[in-house]
Amino acid sequence: MKTKLILAMIGLSIAASWTQQQSEIKKIEWLLGTWEAKTSKGSLYETWTRKSDTELQGKSYYLKQKDTILFESVRLVEKDKKLHYMVSVKGQHNEQPVDFVSTSTSMPHALIFENKENDFPQIITYKKIRKDSLFAEISGMMNGKMARQAFPMKKIQ
Repeated sequence: MKTKLILAMIGLSIAASWTQQQSEIKKIEWLLGTWEAKTSKGSLYETWTRKSDTELQGKSYYLKQKDTILFESVRLVEKDKKLHYMVSVKGQHNEQPVDFVSTSTSMPHALIFENKENDFPQIITYKKIRKDSLFAEISGMMNGKMARQAFPMKKIQ
């Protein structure tokens, strides 16, 4: 009888931790789809897809005439009860991923990731404005001054 009770408690603990992991990814499902930002270089697109119950994958790219120019790829993964934004940017850091860790997941429509050791940016933010629009921003210190780059985006798919 004690063995069954212990096994049931272990099973419930595992199920509870799995549900908690699921809920963090569930909170950011609004990010899924293709988003467009108009920039001075043309239209920047960001596409997010579900890789698994605990990971989303993203890629940012420009369309220049009929060519697709990949800008960056991202893995958004839950590890150690935190979301990790692991970004590989073309031409930076030998194209190795840089890990930004979520600082807050308590706001259901905002994601904030930080890596104080990165050259620029140190902060990456996504804020859902409406179902079809979000505001993305990279910010931090650059050459001793605070710098920001904003990307208001519209959902196109």
